[in-house]
Amino acid sequence: MNRLKKAVATATAVAAAALIPLTATPAGAATGPATHLGMTWSVISYGPEGTVQVGGPGGSPSDAYHGDTAPSVSLPVLCLNVDGSPAPDGLSIGFYNGWAQGTVALSQPVKGSRLNSRAAADSICQASFGSGWREAEFHDGHYGPDLSQSGGWTFWAYGNIPNNTRFWTAIIGQPANPWD
Repeated sequence: MNRLKKAVATATAVAAAALIPLTATPAGAATGPATHLGMTWSVISYGPEGTVQVGGPGGSPSDAYHGDTAPSVSLPVLCLNVDGSPAPDGLSIGFYNGWAQGTVALSQPVKGSRLNSRAAADSICQASFGSGWREAEFHDGHYGPDLSQSGGWTFWAYGNIPNNTRFWTAIIGQPANPWD
């Protein structure tokens, strides 16, 4: 009898889950539009074997402490898929220019007001490129023995991102995201 109750409970849970709309707000996500300035980055340089360095310094201002772009602006999201890729020869890796161990790409432009949580930003990357993709973050660059330390301000990754393009980038620990 306990097996029957367990089977019924499982079937009920599966049926109930099927009724949840696919557009449901992720747990812990905000439901209103984002209203805070968000941090944006751009391309710093291009390197060997299809690599690109992205970051805040160079060109337009980037504010990692307060955000620099109004949420009413439409920009692509910098998306990252960390797959453990080794850095190619010829890159100088350090605290300010780490290796992200993967590939970056840009989503279609979205208003910063749509980025009302980290989950919302990550979902844009997943919808654009698939499972495993998320919004890139300020500290995604790694350096040191076995790339065991993380740095900030810029990082290298594989990718083909156009020059002179600004894009939304997340930062943990500072109020510089549209959802802050």
